[in-house]
Amino acid sequence: MSNEDENLLAILGPTNTGKTYTAFEKLFSYSSGIFGFPLRLLARENYDKAVKKIGLSNVALITGEEKILPKEAKYFFCTVESMPKNISVDCIIIDEVQLAADYERGHVFTDRILNLKGNFITIFLGSLNIENILKKIHPNIIIEKKKRFSQLSFLRKQNFSKLEPRSAIIAFNINKVYEIAENIRTHKGGTAVVLGSLSPRTRNAQVEVYENKNVDFLVATDAIGMGLNLNINHVSFSALEKFDGRYNRNLAPNEIGQIAGRAGRYKQDGTFSHTKEAGNLDPLIIQQIETHNFDNIQKIYWRNSELDFNSINLSDHYEAYRVIDEGKNQICSWSDSLSDDGKKISYDEYTYNTTQCMDFENWIHIDKNGLGKSAFKWFCMYLKSINGRADRLEKLKRVLDDMNIPFEEGDWQTIDRDCERNKLN
Repeated sequence: MSNEDENLLAILGPTNTGKTYTAFEKLFSYSSGIFGFPLRLLARENYDKAVKKIGLSNVALITGEEKILPKEAKYFFCTVESMPKNISVDCIIIDEVQLAADYERGHVFTDRILNLKGNFITIFLGSLNIENILKKIHPNIIIEKKKRFSQLSFLRKQNFSKLEPRSAIIAFNINKVYEIAENIRTHKGGTAVVLGSLSPRTRNAQVEVYENKNVDFLVATDAIGMGLNLNINHVSFSALEKFDGRYNRNLAPNEIGQIAGRAGRYKQDGTFSHTKEAGNLDPLIIQQIETHNFDNIQKIYWRNSELDFNSINLSDHYEAYRVIDEGKNQICSWSDSLSDDGKKISYDEYTYNTTQCMDFENWIHIDKNGLGKSAFKWFCMYLKSINGRADRLEKLKRVLDDMNIPFEEGDWQTIDRDCERNKLN
């Protein structure tokens, strides 16, 4: 599928194989690079390591929450969604590429696998079950397989009261995380809590509290399965199903294995179990997890990132997408339309319309990177529930970042003034 496979390397294996460490060291053997991670916390963790290794001025951090961009930065640590596309670097690394099979985020990973290449090398990190997909996309890719440093074993069902120190308890919703944390604090003493929704400062502080052994227990969501390096001896599942944004479903064996694999650091063996309330785990699934032998991924998700509507008849109203706003049951559409001066608005100059909030008099005009016009009400949908200028500003920056629009203070002043005028506080 690609003729540029000569400089592609995939380092594949289960958890605790040193994949990230190996790639981290390879990165600095090149004069510049970008490292994309599946989690903000993981990007921050490796950014901090890089700062200690080569200095603050040489390293940048780009996530949906944080942007640290020294002018002389040569190495960029990012979430996969935030990986810059307009920077030429010698080495590009993408972590946890098996997430290309994820329903929600898969298309982003697929886009990076297809379109982001380093000048000298591109490295994919992930689990063994993505191997066949990578070979189909890049037939000449070099595959390097790694074995786990330690053993992972299943223990029988355990209540929280039986858990040993240095254990992590996994829950799949925020309320349950705090409920379990309070239970552990009552019967076992202190515990740290790690959630993706926590602020960077709070999350980092919680990780530090656990790593410094100020507390012996950690309660977290399944986010820790994406490579977060913590000294965990045992992982206990409070449930074996999760709500994935559409419905409650059982965890797939590879998902359980990814999370359970956080137990055992380097050559120290790890264990995993589940509570009685979680139900039962099939012995065949337990065997798969212990041997790291999972079914191959059969499909990944992809979206066209370069849509072209130039062939559409301007006299027709073309509905490109129908999106259901689940919070309001509001049907929205991205539409091909005409600008005020009668010229066709391209896809990148799209208007975001809804059946309840069409108001072209309130459009804001932003002429950057070919964006042209963006509907004011599109921003309102994001901003109207945000109280306070500081939080609104942070949300706006994320929206513009998602749309790949450079943020400038003039934009903020215009939008903030309109927000105040429309009483969105």
